[in-house]
Amino acid sequence: MEILIVDDENIERKGIRMLLKREKIEANIREASNGTKALEMLQEQEADLLLTDIKMPFMDGLELTSICGQKYPKMKMVIFSGYGEFEYARKAMKSGVNNYILKPVDPEEFHKTMADVLKEMEEEAMESEKREKNEDFIREHILLSLIYGNTLQGEDVIMSHLPEGFIQGLTRMMLISFDHDFFGIKALNFDQDLSREIKEDYVFLNLDFQSSILLFEEAVEDPREVAGQVVEQIKRIYQENCYVAVSEPLVGGGGNFRALRAAYENLEQLMENRFYLLDDPVFIAGEEVETADLNEIDSDTLMKQIKQDIHLKDMVGLREHYKKLCDKYRRNTGFSQVYVKFVFSNLMKEIYDTLPKVNRECLTEDVDKLYKTTDFAEVMDILDRGISLLEENFSINPQTEHREIETVKQYIYEHYDQELSTELLAEQVYLAPSYLSHIFKKETGQNLSKFIKALRMEKAKQMLEESHNKIVNISYAVGYPNVSYFCKSFREYYGVSPQKYREEEGL
Repeated sequence: MEILIVDDENIERKGIRMLLKREKIEANIREASNGTKALEMLQEQEADLLLTDIKMPFMDGLELTSICGQKYPKMKMVIFSGYGEFEYARKAMKSGVNNYILKPVDPEEFHKTMADVLKEMEEEAMESEKREKNEDFIREHILLSLIYGNTLQGEDVIMSHLPEGFIQGLTRMMLISFDHDFFGIKALNFDQDLSREIKEDYVFLNLDFQSSILLFEEAVEDPREVAGQVVEQIKRIYQENCYVAVSEPLVGGGGNFRALRAAYENLEQLMENRFYLLDDPVFIAGEEVETADLNEIDSDTLMKQIKQDIHLKDMVGLREHYKKLCDKYRRNTGFSQVYVKFVFSNLMKEIYDTLPKVNRECLTEDVDKLYKTTDFAEVMDILDRGISLLEENFSINPQTEHREIETVKQYIYEHYDQELSTELLAEQVYLAPSYLSHIFKKETGQNLSKFIKALRMEKAKQMLEESHNKIVNISYAVGYPNVSYFCKSFREYYGVSPQKYREEEGL
């Protein structure tokens, strides 16, 4: 707190300072000998509380409070007046002075006055904080609805709840994602922790336990550098690894509501590459992905990855690693034809060993064809047919996918009160996490994390409607060990807090 004492008598100023110290107020106390000097000091550093005498040279307290009432409307003001100066005090009260104290100052009266003023300041601060939180929640609910493509009322209604020019001022979107539950469990104050390190102005939106969005309000000169800072700070603060995808500049500065939805969908697609790209955790939309020299990639490593893909039924990963294997040998003439055919015949054997009820003669026939080929394109054609057979058995087959997705859904229905990660769910159906995410979205039209959050929110709403359980118990019952995070997520999802929702339903 900043307090400014204004009095032309030094002894009076020292006396007020002493009385303030008795109140044990944590404050930086400054002094001025008249109104003119006081205004100069306020221009350098505003004060929360002004304590001023009325009669002073150059500029008296009446003129000082009149000016301050206009320039610093939030500042509290208390004047000191003698018994013959009541008319001055009455005029000062019209200028926004909160209270006055008669001179000579009585310690008890001073204590009572200060208690009243401090209580009023505290109440105003709490009201202001409450108002800001309500505005933040409304803003977050609107932004999340726009990003998810949910239907809202007309643009005029939306804009009335947002600061003027806010949507138009948004420049880029950044998606932060983890492979496991992180937000609201380990990172309870993520926004505050990150804002101390990242200097750019942004709006933080939490999507679910595994992902959040940053919406930047000013142009980002070097998006890769900022994304790298986010990765580094998360590593430093939480000892966690994450992935960051950054959109291209938002069309029309974000003024077009559909631009937010389009940017988010693009980032979701970009983020799916994190399982298949190399070690860089930052993905920039519109930027060519830097890949290592394929000739430097070890064949044994690629073959191990491909075998793992086959074992986990990860066709997305298999196609990616197979492509790298083909690129490696297609672009390098330093390998003998016999060696290349040996590598790909081993891969063919791995594929046929996985296929059920396949005649071994078919494998022998394809291997013979492979060794008789005269160019690498024929080798690739033979392997492509084998991989297509693999897809027909456990990737493209709708019944297989449907069964695995239904198993995952059932597991979520039965364990939504527990920690759920993509890795855990993938283990239930013996798939790679990347491939499970891919086919889940393809079949349901939404991400796994979004599906889980929607279920938890629906269950929470149902419990609020059908039971009198405490909010904290409902929070735990739907998989949110942190009650504050649950309330924040509920309000972002439905637009009202759990308690407010219960009250509106008359429960």
